[in-house]
Amino acid sequence: MNGYNAGNDDDKTGHGQICCLVDNGSRCARPAANACYNKRIQKIVTQKKLKLYLDNSVRHIYICDYHKGVIQSMRSKRKRRDSDDGSGSPDHENDLPEIDLFQLPVNTLRRYKRHFKIPTQPGLSKSQLADSLMKHFRTIPVVEKEALTYFIYMVKSHKSKLDNKPGDSASYT
Repeated sequence: MNGYNAGNDDDKTGHGQICCLVDNGSRCARPAANACYNKRIQKIVTQKKLKLYLDNSVRHIYICDYHKGVIQSMRSKRKRRDSDDGSGSPDHENDLPEIDLFQLPVNTLRRYKRHFKIPTQPGLSKSQLADSLMKHFRTIPVVEKEALTYFIYMVKSHKSKLDNKPGDSASYT
């Protein structure tokens, strides 16, 4: 499956073909464009939990411009909660940004582990350590309004959390 029907050279750009995706259980009827449903796009669709699937009965992997735009917008869009009352999406708990701890150096991961006293097996690889720390990271509760208010205060007052003295009773924790 290389993206076009091998029997017709005119189909290289998807002209005359229909989008190869099944959207919410029904086959898309839009004309196919030149974008292909490849593994990278399939990964984005899976990560963002879009209800798009490749129709296995078609002999090409071209998608329409509409689905191309949807996938591109999901790739660059950051999910936000519009309000704190929970009246937004029913699955707003899953709207957390993804943090890739694997991009951090091993020493930083070890310092994080030591700071939070996270029990792990000795001799873990970097990816195993990042996975175990990610489980802990997701459990840390954050009050968004409080954190943003404190951040804005610190920026406006040109202070740093490190400026607070250890014995200072007004320190923020």
